[in-house]
Amino acid sequence: MTNPAFELRIVRVDPVVLAALRMRGRWNHNSHYHRVVLREIRPGATRALDVGCGEGALLEDLVLKVPTVVGIDADPTILRQAAQAAPTATIINGDFLTHSFEPESFDLVAAVASTHHMDLHTALLRASELVRPGGAVVVIGIAQPATVKDYLVESAGLLCSRLLRLVVGYREVCAPTVWPPPLTYAECRDIGLEALPGAQFRRRLFFRYSLVWTKP
Repeated sequence: MTNPAFELRIVRVDPVVLAALRMRGRWNHNSHYHRVVLREIRPGATRALDVGCGEGALLEDLVLKVPTVVGIDADPTILRQAAQAAPTATIINGDFLTHSFEPESFDLVAAVASTHHMDLHTALLRASELVRPGGAVVVIGIAQPATVKDYLVESAGLLCSRLLRLVVGYREVCAPTVWPPPLTYAECRDIGLEALPGAQFRRRLFFRYSLVWTKP
């Protein structure tokens, strides 16, 4: 007789494996969660912003979904790769917090593994100013583990990551890094919910969290 608990575990694992298989050759802990960003693109969206676009991995996916895509990053060197990855995107070398974007000029503002390079509260408020009503702010963030639950999730993520690397490979991230991240997962959650009331915070398997907010 099949164990229902075992079946449930299989059902939960399947989406993780399938998402990684779809990104064979492009998979890493950031790209795995591009799907979280892409599903927040509302019908009729015309403009999207990638904050800290790095070498352009998310831009590659966004240009297939949104007519006008803008990427901004403070590192001019890495932007050469972004321009090659997404030739139709507008690439800006600048500071997201101070660059003169028009208010409410984007249907989606996304930040993948970039908000720990800035003050999180300030970055979230800036994103909320730039997104149009009905549009979304999506953060895939990095934080420090601090609780027993955090470390258990990190351990499970490490095991799954090693197994998936054997199956689908791993695409190294070339963008500059900040390590260790300055905030814990709990701190990121509290700051996120304060800056963006009603946002959905979720601890993710592969050393990331997601914060999703739709502007009223």
